[in-house]
Amino acid sequence: MSIEVAVQRLPHGDGLALPAYASAGAAGADLLAAVADPVVLAPGERAAIPSGIALALPQGFEAQVRPRSGLALDHGVTVLNAPGTVDADYRGEIKVILVNLGRSPFVIERGMRIAQIVVTRIEAVRWRMSESLPASARGPSGFGSSGLGGSG
Repeated sequence: MSIEVAVQRLPHGDGLALPAYASAGAAGADLLAAVADPVVLAPGERAAIPSGIALALPQGFEAQVRPRSGLALDHGVTVLNAPGTVDADYRGEIKVILVNLGRSPFVIERGMRIAQIVVTRIEAVRWRMSESLPASARGPSGFGSSGLGGSG
């Protein structure tokens, strides 16, 4: 199953490929850096990197901007607000907020694959106030309450 998404290439994105899947089973399509000159991210530094494209997602869908595993593992570079959300009614440029959590400066060059974009269906929620919630096996236990162990 596939959907069609209208993509507008912005002037500074000329010559760059549209988002593309690296393999037939890939969930995310690669986003490219549409920078005119290389951008150096020092350790601890962050920057909004332009992709050179804008989207028109169908109603009922969102796009998520996610890190690339190779950049994260090899260089400590990741998407700071992962996943970044692109709403169906947003028509501006897709920018990727990258942060360098590594130990060395990282150079972002034009056309570099900097993130993945995943388009997924969403459901609108009707929030309803309730005086109590139905019971569950976990109950009110908080974040990390299930522990680290494998069995018992």
